[in-house]
Amino acid sequence: MTAPEATARPRAEATASGVAATARGGWWGMAGSVANAVFSFLLVGLITRAVGAQGAGVIFTGVAMFTILSNTCKLGADTGLVRFVPRDLAVDGGRSVDALLRTALLPATVAGTAAAVPLVLFPSVATTLLPQLPPADAAALIRLFGLFLPAATVGMVLLGAARGYGTVVPFVGVEQIGKPVLRVLIAIPVVWCAPSVPALASAWLLPSLAGSVAAWLALRRCRARRPTPRRAGSAAVPWRAFWRFAAPRAVSSVFDIGAVWIGVILLSALATSSEAGVYTAIGRIVTAGTLVQLAVRLAVAPELSRLLAVDKVAEARALHRISTCWTVLLSWPLFGVVACFPGTILSVFGPGFTDGALALVVLCAASMVNVAVGNAQTVLLMAGRSCWHLTVTAVAFTVQLTVGVLAVPAWGVLGAAASWGAAIVVENLTAAVLVRLCLGFTTVDRGYTRALAVGLAVTTVLAASRLSEGDTSSGLAVGMVLGLCVFGITLCRYRTLLRLGELVGALRHRAA
Repeated sequence: MTAPEATARPRAEATASGVAATARGGWWGMAGSVANAVFSFLLVGLITRAVGAQGAGVIFTGVAMFTILSNTCKLGADTGLVRFVPRDLAVDGGRSVDALLRTALLPATVAGTAAAVPLVLFPSVATTLLPQLPPADAAALIRLFGLFLPAATVGMVLLGAARGYGTVVPFVGVEQIGKPVLRVLIAIPVVWCAPSVPALASAWLLPSLAGSVAAWLALRRCRARRPTPRRAGSAAVPWRAFWRFAAPRAVSSVFDIGAVWIGVILLSALATSSEAGVYTAIGRIVTAGTLVQLAVRLAVAPELSRLLAVDKVAEARALHRISTCWTVLLSWPLFGVVACFPGTILSVFGPGFTDGALALVVLCAASMVNVAVGNAQTVLLMAGRSCWHLTVTAVAFTVQLTVGVLAVPAWGVLGAAASWGAAIVVENLTAAVLVRLCLGFTTVDRGYTRALAVGLAVTTVLAASRLSEGDTSSGLAVGMVLGLCVFGITLCRYRTLLRLGELVGALRHRAA
């Protein structure tokens, strides 16, 4: 065996191992994302049909505020643990994990409590976000959200630590399956017996406490399976490096989650709660369309961090290309379905929601750009470039806020969708350029182009069905049947280039 062959073989084996691990975690993430999408749809449908678009707008404005605050208060510590825990396990056997957990949890707990106190004691300060409610009712609702804020913040940090151990199962079980299922199970009797805004808001909040307890138990199990070695001279936690990475991520996470929810807040403040309710439904559909990308991101992030920690840069780059190929292959057809039949899909939420059809098409187009660049932002973070990521998200959020303030008063839901779509395109294209030019991570190869071809072929068939049958249930059914046929044929044709054997083979193994 020649020297190049001897070098190439372990590299290929390491890449295959990383791809297999990502595929296994990706399937768990996929299952969780599907469950999350289904039960989120059910919850939104229950709420909108119980209290109407206006009541739903009020509830989800509170949810938006709570989500932004909880993601702010975790201070980027969850992403910091996703990056630093696998690095410590790979390089030093996990000797610094205890100190890493203390470094991450204490500030996040303090921040969550500090943010909750004014909401509980002085809720009238934030009642301007809910102008459609009487001041007393708005104050009670905000106080309710404040009570659950610290527990939700701590739970997300704990789940970040569990992901650092190389398993997505706790995150999937808590965030994507457990909480959505519990919310629906609690909401059903509420809708049946006492359908009110405070009661339904409580149904959304209560699982947060159970989720935090489950996250703590899951992390204990992860640590029991990978016990910390008891050796003299344990390495000190790199707390300066941890917060130097996590602090910019803390700010960028605000921009990330703000991008999802700022449209709801702008519509509630500058338009009507009914439009905020319609926009919430549209956001749920778009988020469901990115379920494949989210599933891959959950699995690939700790693996990228591990590979980069041990200087296996070529393997990390190959993993990014393959994961992007799979993401495009499985996501573009989904967005094709939604973009071709937006009215039919929105009608599931009830009368009045079909007014958001054009807004949904705009966000589908932007999301296809998001999917096409893969998890470029995850690459930035796992490579330690949190400052770059902060700059990218700050620019995108500025674009979204500027366009939103100008467009929402005039165009309503369409204006909010246009502002979010512009931010998605700016953020993802900028991140893709950075990882390509500065880090050497590419996405385009023969497998990637074939994945794009599959998505375009399916979308073309769906568009033809739309032109023939219209935006109707029958048109959707015909388009789905034809699209699945085209999808299956093209997959068989290009299965080798798309690495489908590794993806399907991962189903035979349990997630790490």
